[in-house]
This record gives sequence, structure tokens and C-alpha cells, in this order.
Amino acid sequence: MITEKEVRIVLIDDHKLFREGVKRILDFEPSFEVVAEGDDGSMASKLVKENAPDVVLMDINMPEINGVQATADLVRYFPNSKVIILSIHDDESYVTHALKTGAQGYLLKEMDSDALIDAIKVVSDGGSYLHPRVTHNLVKEYRRLAKENSSSIADKGIEYRKPLHLLTKRECQVLQLLADGKSNRAVAETLYISEKTVKNHVSNILQKMNVNDRTQAVVSAIRKGWVEVI
Repeated sequence: MITEKEVRIVLIDDHKLFREGVKRILDFEPSFEVVAEGDDGSMASKLVKENAPDVVLMDINMPEINGVQATADLVRYFPNSKVIILSIHDDESYVTHALKTGAQGYLLKEMDSDALIDAIKVVSDGGSYLHPRVTHNLVKEYRRLAKENSSSIADKGIEYRKPLHLLTKRECQVLQLLADGKSNRAVAETLYISEKTVKNHVSNILQKMNVNDRTQAVVSAIRKGWVEVI
């Protein structure tokens, strides 16, 4: 029988109650183990050196060294570190700064347990994961540019078409909803299908579009005119 690999996690957050809640969620996942906890970014390098985690969950706002600076330090001294930022901020500037620093995931603290578990699995496997609302905010600029391009193309009598040569009709619907910033659960509710089915569709979309994660898929789809821009 094939079992999931164990994912070792370091959790750093200065709010003890929130940290305990996250740990309780992770303890229910058989393949996860929280190997160490800290309450400030100043502890990050020491905890990573001592525990060799697969993923670091890092609060963005901490009193001494914030999560972005701590991530920069980790990436410098431990280049293979995989960090997921936990934040209350969905502003594009926060997200962009964190990703440029080296974080591979960005979750809002309002996340549900499924999103947290999915993010850890994706990042531990080498992918990247953004909270759906964060994804939506990041592509606003692409949407604006896409609108301009669409107007220019419309003037020339050229029409964009859905990528039915590549994706199924259902996959096109899922891709559009991802571009709208919907989570897997919201996509499932909109299309009256299970979350497992949504995950299968997303996996197929990523494979067919030859991209690594849903953010890349959405950005690529907007550039190509495969989704409606609002």
C-alpha cells in the first residue's frame, strides 16, 4: 500500500491562540507533523536548522522580525526552505513583496482547514499556492491590460474563443471560476459538483496548459483571452 510522505512543519506565529488552532488542524492530518513552534521571525533560522522542516508556516506580522524579513533570511541561509506566509492582508503590495522575497505560498488567516492542508501539500511538493482572493487581486492588473487588448482586437474584428481545442467545456468553466477568484469549494457549489471533482479538473487544466499552479493558469488564460475579464 502506498502511503503519503510525512511532511515536517515548523509553525511561527506570535498569536498563541491562533497557533494552537492551526496546530490542532494539522494534527488531524496523518501525514503532517508539527516539529517545532516559534513566536517570532527571529527564531526561524534556528528552528529550521534544528528541525529540517519541509514547510515553514510564517506569520507576516511579528514584533521583532516580521515574516517577510525572516523568509528572506531563510532563503539566504537555507535555499531549499519552503515558506507559506500567513497574513490578514490581501493587498497586492504585501503579496508581491512576500513572493519576491522567496515565499512559495500566501494564505489569508481567514482560510478554511481544507485550504491550509492543500497549501502545505502543494508547497511541500515544490509548487506554489495562493489564497483565491489573493490570486484575484494579483491578476487585476492583467485584467486591466486584457480589457485594453480586447478592445484593440475587437476594433480589428478579431474574436477570442474559448480553448475548446485544449480543454473540455467543463474545464473551461472551472478555469473561468478560478479567474473569478473562487476557491475549490466555491467552484464546486457553483457547478454542483464535488470538491474532489474540482481538484481533478484543476489538475487536468494545469497539465494541459503546461503550468505549475492555478495562478499561472489564470494569468496565462487572461493573456490569451480564454476567460472573461470583469
